[in-house]
Amino acid sequence: MGQKIQVGSTVVDDIAMFDTDRGITGQDGVSYTSGEEITSTDFPALLADRLFREVPGIDHVFVASNQVVVRRPHGWDEDVVATAAGVISSFFLFYADDNSAT
Repeated sequence: MGQKIQVGSTVVDDIAMFDTDRGITGQDGVSYTSGEEITSTDFPALLADRLFREVPGIDHVFVASNQVVVRRPHGWDEDVVATAAGVISSFFLFYADDNSAT
């Protein structure tokens, strides 16, 4: 259930910017820092928490409208960018796609 989010990415030094085809927040942006307790249960907080858990080495996430900006000290490689994009892309999927059911 849910739909994949289309994600494009641009990397500049330690920052990866992910543009999505749908809004995740309103116009106001929200920042999260690694190690900080995330107590909110809104979409940006849940996405940031998932990114911190699944993408190694990131220390900051900023979510505003349809953009997710992630800082990873020591840079990015293609595999880590793909991992982060995959986390964002599948964020609104609540059930795995099971093609075995007919």
